[in-house]
Amino acid sequence: MLEGMILNHSYFLLSLPILDPSDDEAIEKASDSKTTQQDSDSKPAVKKKRKKPTECFLSQPEEKQENTVKAKKRKKKKISDILQKTAPKPGVPADLQNLLSQHFGENRSVIEIEELKLSDSCFLPANDLTHSFSSYLKEICPKWAKLRRNHKEKKSVVMLVICSSALRSLELIKSMTAFKGDCRVLKLFAKHIKIKEQMNMLEKGVFHIGVGTPGRVKALVEQDGLCLNSTKYMILDWNWRDQKLRRMMDIPEIKKETIDLLEMSIIKLCREGSVKLGLF
Repeated sequence: MLEGMILNHSYFLLSLPILDPSDDEAIEKASDSKTTQQDSDSKPAVKKKRKKPTECFLSQPEEKQENTVKAKKRKKKKISDILQKTAPKPGVPADLQNLLSQHFGENRSVIEIEELKLSDSCFLPANDLTHSFSSYLKEICPKWAKLRRNHKEKKSVVMLVICSSALRSLELIKSMTAFKGDCRVLKLFAKHIKIKEQMNMLEKGVFHIGVGTPGRVKALVEQDGLCLNSTKYMILDWNWRDQKLRRMMDIPEIKKETIDLLEMSIIKLCREGSVKLGLF
């Protein structure tokens, strides 16, 4: 009977299922995956919103900038561009009068502007663009030979010619050969010539014609190197144009120095009748 019980017990043990220890790990993994799936199912998935790319309109601003630059360039006109389109007109006394009134109009009173005005009797006949410099001087000064002989004073000239540059001064000196005759001409510009040298020459010798720039003539008058009491004629090289088609009054620096020279003493001498102005 005991043997039968042992056999039954061993049969019972053999009938039980054999469990592998790795099965426990698989069960745990399966349970974990289920829990994660449940968690993922319970929480809704959050989708990230992508920002729409912004459109850049680069062409329109560039066109506007180009248009504004072109508009600015169009507004700026050079003097040479304006003068190139206009036909040359000979200068007349009214042009100088208008220039003086515009220059002093903002800073001077009405009475002061009236004192700067010149009558027609103060002017010589203007060049009509048909004369050479010698023929023009012969027309406005037919008695030049007599004036030249009678002039004996130092530190002065009978005729004063004002132009825009030293090179232009040399051109005018060469072109007046047929007019000047036996007289002495003095260069009155700053290029390569010191003002002390010019003052010494005026003090020691007698000169009949002075040709130069308004800045140097003004400096000589201010330093008492040149006296204008004996001057009879003052000629402005009014109509001549340089390579940029500018006249002497179109150049700001030359314009200012010329007006300062006129205001300093020439206008007063013209009103007194001792000096006459000519526009060549």
